[in-house]
Amino acid sequence: MAVSGASAACTASGGSPPQSTEGKDVPAIDFEKYSLSNGLDVILSEDHRLPLVAVNLWYHVGPANEAAGRTGFAHLFEHMMFQGSKHVPGDMHFRSVEGAGGSTINGTTGFDRTNYL
Repeated sequence: MAVSGASAACTASGGSPPQSTEGKDVPAIDFEKYSLSNGLDVILSEDHRLPLVAVNLWYHVGPANEAAGRTGFAHLFEHMMFQGSKHVPGDMHFRSVEGAGGSTINGTTGFDRTNYL
């Protein structure tokens, strides 16, 4: 995410475009992909070099899906995700993640996606 934003900033400010990886030694990332019956796609990549788990949840919705004159909802909903729900009251979302050893909880909204990490 930060790399793509930095790349866009360089291009917009007159910098050179990103370099091709053709002919370079780019490490392969092994992964498994599952499509659940509810439409959720899961991509799993195991790496046992460190004793940690990272989760990055993406929804394919963002400002690109908003109607003219009715903008800001994707970003609003990104923030509301952490405010509790019928099944997770108040700040229990944060407490549950932290109780399991989680150290970073965040969300971002892009043009055509909203993600949580």
